Amino acid sequence: MTFDELKISGDEALARIKHLEQFLKIDEKRKKLSEIEEKMSAPDFWDNREKAQQLMGELSSSKNIVEPFTKLFKDVEEFYTCVELAAEDEGMLAEAETLCSKITPALDSIELLSFLSGKFDRNGAYFTIHAGAGGTESCDWASMLLRMYRRWFERRGYKDEVIDIQAGDEAGIKSVTLLVRGEFAYGYLKAERGIHRLVRISPFDSNARRHTSFASVDLFPELDDDVEIEIDEKDLRIDTYRSSGAGGQHVNTTDSAIRITHIPTGTIVACQNERSQHKNRANAMKMLQAKLYELQEEQRRREAKEIQGEKSEMGWGNQIRSYVLHPYQMVKDLRTDVETGNTAAVLDGDLDRFVEAWLKNFGGR
Repeated sequence: MTFDELKISGDEALARIKHLEQFLKIDEKRKKLSEIEEKMSAPDFWDNREKAQQLMGELSSSKNIVEPFTKLFKDVEEFYTCVELAAEDEGMLAEAETLCSKITPALDSIELLSFLSGKFDRNGAYFTIHAGAGGTESCDWASMLLRMYRRWFERRGYKDEVIDIQAGDEAGIKSVTLLVRGEFAYGYLKAERGIHRLVRISPFDSNARRHTSFASVDLFPELDDDVEIEIDEKDLRIDTYRSSGAGGQHVNTTDSAIRITHIPTGTIVACQNERSQHKNRANAMKMLQAKLYELQEEQRRREAKEIQGEKSEMGWGNQIRSYVLHPYQMVKDLRTDVETGNTAAVLDGDLDRFVEAWLKNFGGR
């Protein structure tokens, strides 16, 4: 690269990193980190375990943003200084070019966060997987998706908690709802909403025939405490039932699980992760508020599309991504055309390429 090209790249890199510093509220996060670390040094920090764990989650979430940004900011400043020195010493051009090749992809990666400007993109998310028609096959596919996403959450430093789970009759799961917490969890996970299609030789078919299975992914944001959605108690039907799945002696002994149906909209939420019926009800009401808010937002988006003359087709044929394991190996996102033959890596949580492509194409809309 010529000096002039490097000078332009240096100016652009400095402008981009300063914009990101403001957008990501780095100063606020640094202050928050200091406050949490000060609280952690108190001798009674772990007296309230629930509050302590929440603060630890906030600490990890902020660090996942601040530490990579701080390193990148120093790299950009070093690159900019190197370019300035190259104006007087051509021997610095090669070093400046090397630094440029290193920071450009790093800036591209962290700049993805600038596409996450929605009202609740920074929030956690209630994340749901439903098995489609197809019995055991689809239930098994839903459990494979659950493992894939939990591996991806682990890579990103997100924490997830099972709120409700319904096991399949023979294998897998019929549905599962997770509460996923981490910086921009909802913003990133919006890329995964839709129908996921699997093609493979069925392990449940004694004739080893090829089967196609479907599962849907949906989500809605964890609302901030200052967001209020009015719900009339007379519009609710509340059912209790016994929890299912692993959970120790308490499971299947008391009707602590709660299912709430919002009659006007037909919206159903359920929670069974707490031992206390009261706590499960409180958590289910939070989920219902968040889901009703998302329904309101979806209605607004639908009306806007109708005004623009756009039509939205919903159904199992409207899959967003295909996972083909036979007769060839391929995972392809049908919205962005991103694809890979490394199906094992994808099913082990390597989803960044798909999520990033979706954000670049649709995240800012």
